[in-house]
Amino acid sequence: MDEILAVLPEKIREIVVNLPSSTKEKVEEIRIRVHRPLEFIIEGKPVFPKIIESPYYITASDAMHLLNQLSDYSLYAFEEELKRGYITIRGGHRVGLAGKVITDKGQVKAIRDISSFNIRVARQKIGVAERYSQYLFSNEEWHNTLIIGPPQTGKTTLLRDIARIISEGQGSIPSMKIGIVDERSEIAGSVKGIPQHRLGHRVDVLDACPKAEGMMMLIRSMSPQVLIVDEIGRKEDSEAIMEAIHSGVKIITTVHGNKFEDVMDRPTIRQLLTMNVFTRCMELARGYKPGKVTRIRDEKGKDVVRLT
Repeated sequence: MDEILAVLPEKIREIVVNLPSSTKEKVEEIRIRVHRPLEFIIEGKPVFPKIIESPYYITASDAMHLLNQLSDYSLYAFEEELKRGYITIRGGHRVGLAGKVITDKGQVKAIRDISSFNIRVARQKIGVAERYSQYLFSNEEWHNTLIIGPPQTGKTTLLRDIARIISEGQGSIPSMKIGIVDERSEIAGSVKGIPQHRLGHRVDVLDACPKAEGMMMLIRSMSPQVLIVDEIGRKEDSEAIMEAIHSGVKIITTVHGNKFEDVMDRPTIRQLLTMNVFTRCMELARGYKPGKVTRIRDEKGKDVVRLT
């Protein structure tokens, strides 16, 4: 939390510091909205902390302090981040922003009058993917893998640890070169191009780069053995994945959905599944700790293993 505490306004910082240690460790998001009560998301549930029996309401000066800290008092230097709607700070924590959107020819140019902030606490869970690697690696290579789960079930948490295992190696699994296209700066949490999470020594990251373009860039320039991308869904994503596979590169990625059958209903994903691209499909479910896999299937949708 140190990196987050460093940018928070004094009153909000005090509230966070005074949380019980057991509660502080479970904070997933800090929601700051001008003229509205401070909100924490703890284990998926909203909590409105109180000061002397009353919720703490965010002031305009709180928002200005936070924005100045995030931008080092230079919003101009953060124009690109503002176009995307978030800023990544040290530690890999991502701060989402909302306010008045300025457009130019239908494209987002900037966000002004920022009044809402969502600080997503980044906590790398080292080892969360280790028990699953035996199902994802065989015959000296990684399976093309699709991780399926609803929002906030730990898809990125799991993907990040798989990336670490690929880069570092694990037991009889050798270390390999890995490329990460981190379009939303969540997998590596890079700040000024430097990953903030532990991803091993054999990783190359394209930060804030569109997935389709990034996959082709890494293949041409960094010769990865495995490519990692998060949350595919567009037609161009699927086309880039096919190009990567035909280049001999393995793909591990995520998609929103509850199970294999759900993503089969999405045209761009269905095309990949019917072509048997993903020989492993991992399903995550709500109600478990982030990164908990309940089922792994093969390219036909048949069980490789069910997990409890």
